[in-house]
Amino acid sequence: MGTARALGRREEQVDAGSEPHSPARRFAVPPAMSRVGTGEAEPAARKPPGVPRRAVIEEIKPTVDGGRFPAKAAVGDTVGVEVTAFGDGHDLLACDLRVQREGDSSWTTIEMGPVGNDRWRATFPAEAVGRYRFCVRAGVDRYATWLRDLYARADAGQDVQTELLVGADLLGKAASRASGADKKQLAAAADRVATAADGLHDGTLGGTLGGMLRSDVLTELVRRYRPTSDATTSATYTVVVDPALARFSTWYELFPRGASHDAGRPGTLADVQARLDYVSWLGADVLYLPPIHPIGTTARKGPDGSAEAGPADPGSPWAIGSEDGGHCAIDPGLGTFADFERLVTAAAERGIAVALDLAFQCSPDHPWVREHPEWFRHRPDGSIRYAENPPKRYEDIYPLDFETDDWWGLWLALLDVVRFWIDHGVRVFRVDNPHTKPFAFWEWLIATVKEDHPKTIFLSEAFTRPAVMYRLGKLGFSQSYTYFAWRNKKWEIESYMRDLALVADFFRPNFWPNTPDILTEELQTGGAAAFVARLVLAATLSSSYGVYGPPFELQEHVPRAPGSEEYAGSEKYAVRHWDLDRAGSLAPLMARVNAVRRAHPALQRDDTLRFHTTDNDQLIAYSKTSDDDAVLVVVNLDPTYRQSGWVHLGEFAGGPGKSIEVHDLLTDSHYRWQGSQGFVILDPATQPAHVLALTWRGNRPAPGSP
Repeated sequence: MGTARALGRREEQVDAGSEPHSPARRFAVPPAMSRVGTGEAEPAARKPPGVPRRAVIEEIKPTVDGGRFPAKAAVGDTVGVEVTAFGDGHDLLACDLRVQREGDSSWTTIEMGPVGNDRWRATFPAEAVGRYRFCVRAGVDRYATWLRDLYARADAGQDVQTELLVGADLLGKAASRASGADKKQLAAAADRVATAADGLHDGTLGGTLGGMLRSDVLTELVRRYRPTSDATTSATYTVVVDPALARFSTWYELFPRGASHDAGRPGTLADVQARLDYVSWLGADVLYLPPIHPIGTTARKGPDGSAEAGPADPGSPWAIGSEDGGHCAIDPGLGTFADFERLVTAAAERGIAVALDLAFQCSPDHPWVREHPEWFRHRPDGSIRYAENPPKRYEDIYPLDFETDDWWGLWLALLDVVRFWIDHGVRVFRVDNPHTKPFAFWEWLIATVKEDHPKTIFLSEAFTRPAVMYRLGKLGFSQSYTYFAWRNKKWEIESYMRDLALVADFFRPNFWPNTPDILTEELQTGGAAAFVARLVLAATLSSSYGVYGPPFELQEHVPRAPGSEEYAGSEKYAVRHWDLDRAGSLAPLMARVNAVRRAHPALQRDDTLRFHTTDNDQLIAYSKTSDDDAVLVVVNLDPTYRQSGWVHLGEFAGGPGKSIEVHDLLTDSHYRWQGSQGFVILDPATQPAHVLALTWRGNRPAPGSP
C-alpha cells in the first residue's frame, strides 16, 4: 500500500510539471522512486492508457494504401470485408463489422465469420451512391469460450455444476445490458442455467438445457449484448460507392462529324441523334463523343496529321478553341446547345449516357490564350510553347501550365468547365491524358464535383506506367483504359489479368480493342477473325469495354504507314463517311455479344474470373460466375488456322454420372460434356470463339470438388 501511494503521489507531481530540468525529464526517462531495500532510484512504471485489450486486428481488406484512399464499389455490389483477428491464449474471439453510410447517424453491426487461419469475413450491401465507412471490432467471446469448455468438461465426465454458475453469471450480465423482451429472455436463460442440475444426464448436457445453450437465438442475444469496453476497434476506412454504370458499361465512340447519312456534308449533333437507334441496337449504354468544341485554325493539322491543312480540312477536335469560344462552346458546324440537349435527352430515353471528352488543352486561338496568357508556358522569346512528345510535335495545341502562379484561378476555371457540362445533362466524362496534369488537381477536382454530383463518372485515358495509372484510380477516377490492346498471347493475357486482380479494390479496367489512336498490328493483319477474337475477349474478360466505331465493326485495318498504329485517313483529321450496311459488318455480332452481357450477371463483374487449363496454347479459356449463372469462354488466338483441344473444367466438372449442358450463346448451339474436360474446335474462318452458358444435370458441384 505504501508503494502504491508513493507512486501515485509521484505521478501527481510529474503531471503538475515538477522537476522540469531534471536529467530524467531531459532524457524522457520515467520519474524515479525508491528501490525497495536499497534506497537507490529506479524508473517507475508508466501505466498504459485505456483498458488492456487482448484482441489484435491486422490486414484489413479492402483498404488502399492503409486507408489513405477509399476502396471502390458500385451500387448493387456486395462489399466483402476480410481481416486477420486473434488474441492471446485459448479464448475464442467475436469479430464484428461496423458499417455506416456517410450522413447516417447510426452504425450497423454485422457478425463476421471465421474463414480459417485467423481470417474473418463479412459483407455489406452497397445500396446507394455515396461513401460508406467501416471498421472492425474484435474481443474475447466469453460466452462462446465458456460454452466450448463446458461441453469439453461434460464430455470428459467432469462435474460442471460450478461452470454452470459461471455461465449463469455471464447470461445475467448480458441481461443487465439489455432491455425489453431481450432482457427478459436473457434473465430467464440465466435462471435456467443456475438451476440446471436436473438437466445433466450421465455427465453430459442434454435435454432442453442443451438445446437452449446451443440455440442460435440465445447465442445471437448474448453476442448482441456482450461487453465491448475491452474490445479492440480498428481504424475507420472508406468505400466509395459509384453508380452501377461504373462497374458494368459498354462504350461506343463516335465522331459527330462522321455521323452524316449524306456523303456530301459533315455530320452534326442531329445526325448523332438519328444514329441513336443503331447505337442502342448494338447494345451500348455509353455514347462517347470526342471534343465537340470549336476547333482552332492556327497551325491546323491536315490529313493524317500533316503540317499543311487546306481550306476544307476540319482540323483535330482536340485543338480546342477559336473565335467561336472554348471549352464551354459547341462548334457551330455541329449544332447548338438545344441540339445537344435534345441528343442527351433522346439518348437517356434509350438507356444511353452521353459521355464528353475532357481535354484540358487549348488551340492557339482559344479565348484563354488572350485572356489568361499566364496559364501557358512561354519560351525565352515570349512565345507560347506548343505541345510536344519528342519527336512528335503538336503545333495546333498549347498545353496548360499547371505550375503557373495563378494555379488556383486555372483550377477553378477547369472546375467550371465540368460543372458547365453537368448543367447540360452530362454525367460521364472521358478524360484525355490525365497523367500529364498534377495528381493533386485531379484529387481535388473529382472530389469537389462529386460533393454535388456523386453519380458522375470519370474514365481515365492514361496509357502510361502502371504506377501512374493506378495512382489516378486511387485519386478518384471511376474507370481506366488499359494495356489490353497490346496483350495478345495467352500468357500475356493471363498474366495481365492477374496483375489487374491485385489492384481491383481501386482500379476498374475498361478494355478497348481499338481507339482513334490505336490500330494494333493484330487488327492490321489478322482479318475478321482478329476483330471477332478481340471483341469477345474485351467484352468477357472485363465488365466494362468499348470500341471506336464504326471503324471497328467495319473492320478498318489499314495503317497510315508500316509500323504505325495510326489509321490511314484518320478521322481525327478528316471527315469520314461510313456505310453501316457494308457487307461483313460485325455489328450483328456486337449486338449479340452485348445482349449476352446484359443477360448474364456473371459477365457484369470481374472478381470471379478464373482461367482454365487447355492443352493448346492457341486456345485461352476462362470463366465467370454469379450465383447460379456460370459462363465459360474459349477463344482461338490464332487468326489464321483452326485450333482444337481439351479444356479442363476445374470446379465445373460434372463428376461421375453427371453431365454439363453447354449452350453457345453466340451460335445458339447446344452440347453435352461429361467428365472433367470438354473438347472444342474453333475455326477462325467460321467461329473463332465460344461463349458458353453452363447448366448441370443433377446438382451443381461445389467449388473445388473433383
